[in-house]
Amino acid sequence: MDVARRVAALYPTRFLRSYVRSKVANDPVYAAVYERTNGPIVDLGCGAGVLAAYLRARGRDVPLRGVDQDARKIAVAQRLGLRDATFTVGDAADLELRGTVVMLDLLHYLDDAARAELLRRAAATATTVIIRDAIRDGSWRYRATYVEEMFARAVRWLRVERLNFPTREAIVDAFPGFDAEVVPLWGRLPYNNYLFVFRRSSSGMTKA
Repeated sequence: MDVARRVAALYPTRFLRSYVRSKVANDPVYAAVYERTNGPIVDLGCGAGVLAAYLRARGRDVPLRGVDQDARKIAVAQRLGLRDATFTVGDAADLELRGTVVMLDLLHYLDDAARAELLRRAAATATTVIIRDAIRDGSWRYRATYVEEMFARAVRWLRVERLNFPTREAIVDAFPGFDAEVVPLWGRLPYNNYLFVFRRSSSGMTKA
């Protein structure tokens, strides 16, 4: 059985199994995170635990803590039975951001001040920060992303107050002195997704 099927099989309803299988099969972000992590992970905005389930399905057995404000999705993640993975309802502002911090499709739900503060805290204490988000650049991919997110809000799959997509510069400028990798992460999807990987420099120091 392929990875997408194995991950999807963990979920309790036909809808979720179909959704998760499609996500894992078509979204390159899970493999991208797998290839760039080898230690404990804090997964901010973890949703229903798909990243954790994917990592376990591929044999990556690192400790993982997931947090999300959506209690429905956290309840699903908690029932997956993944070893050494904990999922809690909460806010990223309340967490200590150390080790590898992952933020997948999170930043565009925050206002400018909250986003800047979250990135500042991650840059201050994390060793590696992995971000996947759509960036605001006026392209057709950006417009497609915006429409899809509005639909997800309309059907209540996403319970968020706002859409506030960041620019590339707003993300990169928050990590001065880090070794940075920024690459498009479109895969088979039409969305304007980019992968940002920031690693603290080998000296352990970053520029002021």
